[in-house]
Amino acid sequence: MSSDPSITRIQPRGRRGLHVLIHLDDDSEPFEVMLEALERSFLGVGDTLSGVLRHELLNHDADVRVRDSALNLLSYRARTRSELRKRLRQKGFRPARIDICLDRLEERGLIDDASVAAAFVRDRLRHRPKGRSALTSELRTKGIPQELAHRTIDGVFDAEGTSDEDLARLVAEKWVTRQNPTVLQALVNEAWSDEKQKARRRLTAWLARRGFGGGALGDAIQHAIRVATTRIEI
Repeated sequence: MSSDPSITRIQPRGRRGLHVLIHLDDDSEPFEVMLEALERSFLGVGDTLSGVLRHELLNHDADVRVRDSALNLLSYRARTRSELRKRLRQKGFRPARIDICLDRLEERGLIDDASVAAAFVRDRLRHRPKGRSALTSELRTKGIPQELAHRTIDGVFDAEGTSDEDLARLVAEKWVTRQNPTVLQALVNEAWSDEKQKARRRLTAWLARRGFGGGALGDAIQHAIRVATTRIEI
């Protein structure tokens, strides 16, 4: 005679019925699993739950839970594979189980790092322009490989018909519009002064923080001076 317990009751949990409580005849505490996991295991009331079957049931349950957690995260916004993996690790799922889940989602087209990267760059260009170096750094923090980051930025820049120089001038011009007349006057003065140095240093730092350097930065500063001169004359 088997000493393994049998399932005496399957109790729905929650309004959506996605979870169930498994009751056994050995007076042990009932345990909760996802209904889908139970269905995958082909278990029902009266079935014997051996140690092997219980292990399989709990494995199915963990697979369903990690998948549902990933889909829930994706329902809020598109995420890179690396971002999803980090969030799922924070939820306590094992790395090997997470990777299997993400592989399946990737195969179904639900994870696409290239699309996420391109959408991110386009959003930056339209709402908060930054240079290539800053964009690359931000994409890298999202887990985008450097080669893909560079390729994505090149593609979006080409599609938008823009460049680091164009963006740097745009950022510099916006900076000028937010400055008071004293700063603008110091910026355009031909004579060198502490005030002029301070204004240029602030503008340079602003551009550098947004990923502009080299020729693009120098050109943007000259553009800012021209724009500031026009505003003062007006």
